[in-house]
Amino acid sequence: MALYSLLGIVAVALVVMFGLYLILTTLAEKIFEKQRWDIKSKNAEIVLPLRLQAYERICLFLERITPNQLLLRTAGSASNALEFQQILLREIREEFNHNLAQQVYMSNDAWEQVKKAVNEVQSLINQAALDVEAEAPANELGKRIFERVIQQETQPCTVALKIVKEEVQRVF
Repeated sequence: MALYSLLGIVAVALVVMFGLYLILTTLAEKIFEKQRWDIKSKNAEIVLPLRLQAYERICLFLERITPNQLLLRTAGSASNALEFQQILLREIREEFNHNLAQQVYMSNDAWEQVKKAVNEVQSLINQAALDVEAEAPANELGKRIFERVIQQETQPCTVALKIVKEEVQRVF
């Protein structure tokens, strides 16, 4: 009889301990989940403004390398076409290198479109430079670039800018 009483007490103790174990593990899971959520929330507070700033910088970059803006900004900085071509290409390269880190905050598709726009603008400048003599006045190269821009159906930076803006609207 004493053995049955002892087994009964042990069984009750095991049930109580198992219940206590379940309560403690559930409580611990909830605490850890709250901590994870707090960390994610804190990260979002930090990363969200950085991502938005990255998109803003890329939009500004794309606007700055559009042929029209680029030509207006660099007008009068060279005496001949070859020098002007080099200045334009250097300006694009420097702007691109300055904004290279922004790709971390963007999708691969958006970043590929940005790179494609850069390559197309550089190609447009190089193709226009083939139409003029190296020693021709710099404004001749500017005219050829404008002519090529007018001939294009869509501007290189316009497509990339549209994709970046769509991504911003989707993300935010």
